Amino acid sequence: MIEFLAMGGHGPYVWGSYGVALVVLVAELVLLSRRRTAMNRRLARLARLNRENGAEPSPDS
Repeated sequence: MIEFLAMGGHGPYVWGSYGVALVVLVAELVLLSRRRTAMNRRLARLARLNRENGAEPSPDS
């Protein structure tokens, strides 16, 4: 098992690369989730404002 993890002396580079890739992917998922939540809040606020002002939905939506 130790030989597998060492990967012929290249283990730190290989496992470090996997670690960095994992961190980047997790960060992307977190940021996407935050952007989605923010967009949903903005859309809900816009819909509420449109209802309060008596505006009709645009034909594009």
